[in-house]
Amino acid sequence: MISRVFDFVKQSKSIQLNNKLFLDLLSSSSSTKPKALHDVFINHRGTDTKRNIATLLYDNLNARNIRPFLDSKNMKPGDKLFDHINRAILTSKVAVTVFSPNYCDSYFCLHELALIMESKKRVIPIFFDIKPSQLDVMIERVTCSDDEIQRFRWALQEAKDIVGLTFDSCKGNLSEVVTVASDVIVERLVELDSEDEDV
Repeated sequence: MISRVFDFVKQSKSIQLNNKLFLDLLSSSSSTKPKALHDVFINHRGTDTKRNIATLLYDNLNARNIRPFLDSKNMKPGDKLFDHINRAILTSKVAVTVFSPNYCDSYFCLHELALIMESKKRVIPIFFDIKPSQLDVMIERVTCSDDEIQRFRWALQEAKDIVGLTFDSCKGNLSEVVTVASDVIVERLVELDSEDEDV
């Protein structure tokens, strides 16, 4: 697994360039919006949240006939990891970022967040057992270039400036935060649909 991560990091420059080219292509042809494959992209740290809020949110949205993307639910063996995830981000209408204690240790989470922010998605942050002020890039410079770390810091700052939902697992009701988050997502999707009709 570690060698796989390092192989990915070596390729990250080309991935970042490919993302930039794709984003440039999207912005240059504003009249041709990419078809939304998913309504919601769920960005999360699997070790912290896959077995609780991320999966519960996915299931709640699915039950409401919303098309969510969650890596463990939507990807199959043989799918190219970053091609699939990047396409899901770029063709989703809304993104949910579930920040958690180990979120900022993950290159993958921060890469997804940066792409979400660069593509100017409507973002709904959920601060799960962490405060916005505690978010900072925790990746070592050995695995990332200075440019990538700056990119990740910029994306985190953008996310911290968005009003989000908070959840404390010692005090909160998980079912309640999932329901509230789902309601907010539905509201944002309705707003986006009405904005599209006005154009």
